[in-house]
Amino acid sequence: MYTLIPDSEIERFIEEDVPYGDLTTNLLGFGEQKGEILFTTREKTVVCCTEEAARVLQKCGAEVLFTLPSGTTADPGTPILKAEGTAAALHAGWKVAMNLLEYASGIATRTGTIVERARKANPYINVVTTRKSFPGTKKIAIRAIMSGGAFPHRLGLSESILVFSQHTTFLGGLDAFLETIPYLKKSAPEQKILVEADNAEEALRIAAAGADVVQLDKMPTGELTALVAEIRGRFPGVAISAAGGINGDNAANYAATGIDIIVLSSVYFGKPADISTSIIPTRNQHQS
Repeated sequence: MYTLIPDSEIERFIEEDVPYGDLTTNLLGFGEQKGEILFTTREKTVVCCTEEAARVLQKCGAEVLFTLPSGTTADPGTPILKAEGTAAALHAGWKVAMNLLEYASGIATRTGTIVERARKANPYINVVTTRKSFPGTKKIAIRAIMSGGAFPHRLGLSESILVFSQHTTFLGGLDAFLETIPYLKKSAPEQKILVEADNAEEALRIAAAGADVVQLDKMPTGELTALVAEIRGRFPGVAISAAGGINGDNAANYAATGIDIIVLSSVYFGKPADISTSIIPTRNQHQS
């Protein structure tokens, strides 16, 4: 699914890196020579932000010849983006495009690995990501996780209802909050009511009170398996999510408990994808 990154963001990325022109290329004097740039994977990668990287190069004055669509799984050595133009244009867009490709593809690849492992254990599992992306990078982060097969858990505070103990403490505790669920459903009939539980006993009380989703934080998988079975038997309309410390190593174990949703942040943090770049002069450009 495509997530629009506006031109203003693309222009901001370029301005951060090239605020006053490229001093090195200007001094060396080859800026008007023609050349081409090619980005290639060095490892198996779920590619992301090729379209945005292409727009970077276009705004710097290059012509894009080829892009591999975001969300494509590329084997090592696969070309993912190619453009041509003046050396000045190629060098101006090079690192901005490279950073977008490597960071976004790193997130997409980690996401794709987790989604694949989780769905092998539970084909119906939904993998969603939190709003813990680094400030200023949310649009790219969401683009990346969706390219990897996940969806956002919540985009921010404005569009979803998720209640934590940090909320209920202002209402006098969990039981006092649970009495407000009918009011919440009446006040926001198009919204699901998600409530996080600190333990199994709280989870059962939340389910009984009519919450749409019960979220368990850092619950061991053995305990979670038993709790899922009990909630399914007593409250079949309630969905169950698990959050806290879920990553590529344990996602399959959590999916196997029978939960509906895995909530995670781990995909945002890790090494970028390994992508190589070549910039070469166009052949025969000096011939008259």
